[in-house]
Amino acid sequence: MENINKHKETFLAKWLAGEITDEELKTLVSDQDFRAYLKLRKALDINEKLDASAEQSFHKIKERLKTNKGKVIPLHLKWAIGIAASFIAMFVVFNFFKSNQILVETHFGEHKSVVLKDGSEVILNSKSAISYNQDNWENDRTLTLSGEAYFKVAKGKTFSVKTENGTVEVLGTQFNVNSTEDFFDVTCFEGKVRVTTNDSQNHILTPQKSIRKINGNETLKRLANTNQPTWISGESTFENVPLYYVIQALEKEFQVQFESEDINTELLYTGAFPNDNLEIALQTVFNPLDINYEFITQSSLKLRNNK
Repeated sequence: MENINKHKETFLAKWLAGEITDEELKTLVSDQDFRAYLKLRKALDINEKLDASAEQSFHKIKERLKTNKGKVIPLHLKWAIGIAASFIAMFVVFNFFKSNQILVETHFGEHKSVVLKDGSEVILNSKSAISYNQDNWENDRTLTLSGEAYFKVAKGKTFSVKTENGTVEVLGTQFNVNSTEDFFDVTCFEGKVRVTTNDSQNHILTPQKSIRKINGNETLKRLANTNQPTWISGESTFENVPLYYVIQALEKEFQVQFESEDINTELLYTGAFPNDNLEIALQTVFNPLDINYEFITQSSLKLRNNK
């Protein structure tokens, strides 16, 4: 493997130096590497006018691009400027973009829709993230999720969602996954999904069925006849969930923080709050529980039990 990488680096260096053509390079490396090298060259061209203050970083790259005979292939200074100024980290960490990993994230109160190469759609809830390998997507339709997302999967090869709590596998369906720390909830809205938790338990979910795992305790249930999660239409809904997770959802949706040491966050909550109005959301959640909330700053609140 080390010799292969050395040869690839030599080919890249010669290509950047103009000693071999695009067509020649294409016969020497894989299609995936060739596409990655084209992206690298495009990035360097864009940055050719950057300030040449990163000469030291350029020398490190030159050392890496030595041929087997120990000679350094000369690179044009313009390309050196581009690499050293802003792309050296990408160059080293991603090893010439071999993995081409895509990362999509959402911020507080933000929802984002992503259409994948096969036509599948992923809608991310607030403070969530997905990552996947775009170049290898046709062979391996697998992505990693942190947080919550709703999936509308195009029919085709198996589609897999990996989380820190378990894996969900489907074949053309619609489902919702929420995975944060010790909370794991999967709901099927169309088709069929297979859920494998980290303790190797397997469950097959059909429409309107879900599995939830909180602090190691597993629950299977059947939902009302709904065709998508309520947060898609602007309302966060909970059923017998410890108040701690409802508070987390409020924090993610409205970018606020709660001091909750004076209340019992293990209380079970069933209800919903709107995602577009903080004051109404606070009243909806805490008034039925007889919990008082007080703003300490514009973005932080103190929770206390009413006396």
